[in-house]
Amino acid sequence: MSETRKVIIIGSGPAGHTAGIYAARANLKPLMFEGLARGGIPGGQLMITNDVENYPGFPSKIAGPELMAAFREQGVHQGVEIRTEDVNKVDFSKRPFTVWAGDDNLEYKAETIIIATGAQAKWLGLPSETALQGKGVSACAVCDGAFFRNQDVAVVGGGDTAMEESMYLSGLCRSVTLIHRRDAFRASMSMQDRVRKNPKIRILYNTEVDEILDVSKGEVTGVKVRNNKNGETAVLPVTGYFVAIGHTPNSDLFKEFLELHDNGYIKTKPGTAQTNVPGVFAAGDVQDFVYRQAVTAAGSGCMAALEAERWLAANGAH
Repeated sequence: MSETRKVIIIGSGPAGHTAGIYAARANLKPLMFEGLARGGIPGGQLMITNDVENYPGFPSKIAGPELMAAFREQGVHQGVEIRTEDVNKVDFSKRPFTVWAGDDNLEYKAETIIIATGAQAKWLGLPSETALQGKGVSACAVCDGAFFRNQDVAVVGGGDTAMEESMYLSGLCRSVTLIHRRDAFRASMSMQDRVRKNPKIRILYNTEVDEILDVSKGEVTGVKVRNNKNGETAVLPVTGYFVAIGHTPNSDLFKEFLELHDNGYIKTKPGTAQTNVPGVFAAGDVQDFVYRQAVTAAGSGCMAALEAERWLAANGAH
């Protein structure tokens, strides 16, 4: 494609759409690649979230797909051009930057790039786990914990994330069972101590999850677990199941050009959306492994668009 765009946005979750809205209102005529298959479906992780109660402005909650549809509609209304395609390759080595996208691998050029490709939760990969996602199965305690007030829940994992999720849920739920496949945690000692001292948290070491019950009912009624030392099985009567074994940022496409943290997340200059390549910005969960919330992703998308507009003005490209 011969036209050089002012800004191309890669990704379509809260960060990408917010960036699009702000860029369009700044008359940057943004082009967004919302994705198709890689990294999940367009709209990001909220597309597999049934109810959202913590996004401001929706006191009676809203379904995740409905919220993302509203984001998208607002972006289109403001003038964002959206292509339902994956970006296959990028070149940030010279300006204008180049991206190749779609089945035809067409070439697009842009003065600035906003990366908002998000991250994906890691799952155990059980069929029942997949079937019950959003129906009692979650990868975010802060997002979904309030739905399980005064109920019994299970958490799977052994790192700091699992400890933090368990502690958070213990403030809401009747009981938390922490399931770990090894005989020792890999979390920091301070976090382990907090969990062990919490009377509402029970720990099952050397234990693996075989199945989430009950797919036929469309809700979580229990978790079938197995001791990997002696083979004994049991069913934990819980209504919520939280996987806390980490997330994978969708950053592989950019690792040749951008600095990444050891965990694969894109490095941004603190307090900004700026990457190590001038004119390339990152927003949302692809660069945030601390908060990972829709509202913080949207905020960082706003930051990225404002910084792109200012960068264009400073470099005579606006």
